[in-house]
Amino acid sequence: MSNIQTIFDKNFLEYASYVIKDRAIPDLEDGLKPVQRRILHSLFAMDDGKFHKVANVIGHCMQYHPHGDASIGSALVVLASKDLFIDKQGNFGNIFTGDEASAARYIECKANVFAKQVFYNPALTAMVDSYDGRHKEPAVFPAKVPVVLIMGAEGIAVGMSTKIMPHNLIETLEAEKSCLLEQEFHLYPDFPTGGLVDVSDYRDGNGKLLVRAKLDTSDPKRIVIRELPAGSTTETLIGSIEAAAKAGRIKIQSINDFTTEHVEIEIKLARGVYSAETVDALFAWTDCEQSISVNLLVIKDHLPVLMTTTEIIQYHSRQLVAILKQELELEKEELQEKLRIKNLEKLFIEERIYQVIEKKRNLETIEKAIIEGMAPFKKTLDSEDIKRLLAIPIRRISFFDSGKAKAEMAALQARIKEIDTALKDTTGYAIAFLDKLIDTVRSAEGLPLGGKRKTVVGKFDKISLKEVVKRDIQIKYDGTTGYLGSAVTGQTVVTVSSFDRIISIRKNAAYMITEIPEKTFIDGGAWWVGIADKNELAKMVFTVIYQLDGALCIKRCVIEGWFMNRLYALVPQEALVLYLGNKAQFTVTAHYLPKSHAKVIKEDFHIEEYQVKSLKANGVKLSNRELDRLAIDGAIVWHREEDAANGS
Repeated sequence: MSNIQTIFDKNFLEYASYVIKDRAIPDLEDGLKPVQRRILHSLFAMDDGKFHKVANVIGHCMQYHPHGDASIGSALVVLASKDLFIDKQGNFGNIFTGDEASAARYIECKANVFAKQVFYNPALTAMVDSYDGRHKEPAVFPAKVPVVLIMGAEGIAVGMSTKIMPHNLIETLEAEKSCLLEQEFHLYPDFPTGGLVDVSDYRDGNGKLLVRAKLDTSDPKRIVIRELPAGSTTETLIGSIEAAAKAGRIKIQSINDFTTEHVEIEIKLARGVYSAETVDALFAWTDCEQSISVNLLVIKDHLPVLMTTTEIIQYHSRQLVAILKQELELEKEELQEKLRIKNLEKLFIEERIYQVIEKKRNLETIEKAIIEGMAPFKKTLDSEDIKRLLAIPIRRISFFDSGKAKAEMAALQARIKEIDTALKDTTGYAIAFLDKLIDTVRSAEGLPLGGKRKTVVGKFDKISLKEVVKRDIQIKYDGTTGYLGSAVTGQTVVTVSSFDRIISIRKNAAYMITEIPEKTFIDGGAWWVGIADKNELAKMVFTVIYQLDGALCIKRCVIEGWFMNRLYALVPQEALVLYLGNKAQFTVTAHYLPKSHAKVIKEDFHIEEYQVKSLKANGVKLSNRELDRLAIDGAIVWHREEDAANGS
């Protein structure tokens, strides 16, 4: 059994690790999931400047991706719909309506210039074996921008998940610049569907966002939805509006979808209903307002790590400087090698060293002659240098232009000098790179997240569902039968909404909180019926005057917590309740039965003088004398003879 448990634990850990690192969670370094990285790698490998059928791209990518064509195709469509790294041709679906893309054989795509600027550098890209060992694929791309923030990501792994919001491309690059300049920056999500966002509960990439549709209420009899909240399509939004209308929460005449390249959903309101009073109901009951919980989880150094947008900007700022430094050093090495070779070729031709080898009869003597010919100029040659010199065609030697060669060498030296200057201030060079990239993005077409911000950041007024719903249900009570409810014939005691709860205090001062009843028995002569709003009840002090074991007692308390449909008691079950009310101040007058030796036949009690106690506390004894009648502010509320006549 222990062996089975060990195998199970090992296999489960390997599976969980694979799902987390290789499927669901994006890598911090290039912001991509493995399937997205393999798609871009295929596009770079296939790149010839022309569009490729998506079906062909999928087939090429299957060399690296072990999970089949369906997952590649859907991931490619989603990646292309971001309009960042892939130029597309054909119907790739509609992010507004949720329409799907055409079949892979009908649509085409290619990697764009921006993708190459951000990701492509074979010399700096670490390669690993593909799943079958036949090919090489990138471990991660050396990305120059924080792609994970620009694109956003969503994924569910074993025991963890990530939900990263997309951000405006230019704002992200500006934040990276500010970080390099050691300036303060703030970065908020920006969604391709536009809309509005409240970031009050947003915690630098984590926490919660409140998103809303953009509504046009200029016409009092209709509302037009111009922009969608994040995560919605016109289909889901219209469905939520129709459901709310069917439930009676909003009153509309019709709803029409005129969305093409821009969102336009027209809601015509019912007669007597106006847009100003319907807006809050749309936000409360439909997908026009939604709450999004965000969780910025990424793979960093092969481990899942929860980060903030600030930490990611700081990480990528350092990474940008490091990548640009590597590129400069690599370019410098290449230029120095080119300069060395050009210098060797120039000497070989100008000093007529090629003439010395004309009389040599074997390769060994030829190589020796070239080495000796270069010796006075202190040039050391290896076998590759000699092969390169021997490969110079006679035509090139005949038409050699010394001036042109010097100019080319001067250009190489000038570029090397520029690189040396840049290497002395890599931070400044990185800032200049970002400025150039921002200018490129601003002037480029087809990058919707690269232009102006689409989503407006603001603060929303909190909408209470209870305030939005009208209280139009009349709850009636028939004191003769003891029935209470919306279907009872009797006196209206309270008007409620479908979201309210009812509290009813019975004749014996027992109370219960229930849903809105159609018809339920609570008792004849019930004291009080109201809305069970905890905030309102917490402000309300109930006063109970009752008799217990012949003594007159008073209890003042506040009704706070409760469980639904459970009966609670304010006073002992055997007590006779004489009065119950919630007035803040009043005078209780007790009229006692006449006694021959008693001088006092009535007594006043001011209820504000008695302390408010908890529900479980006992009442306060007012008097032990026999009571004849009880008055509240002079009005008789209980009389012994009447009570006896009623059989109590």
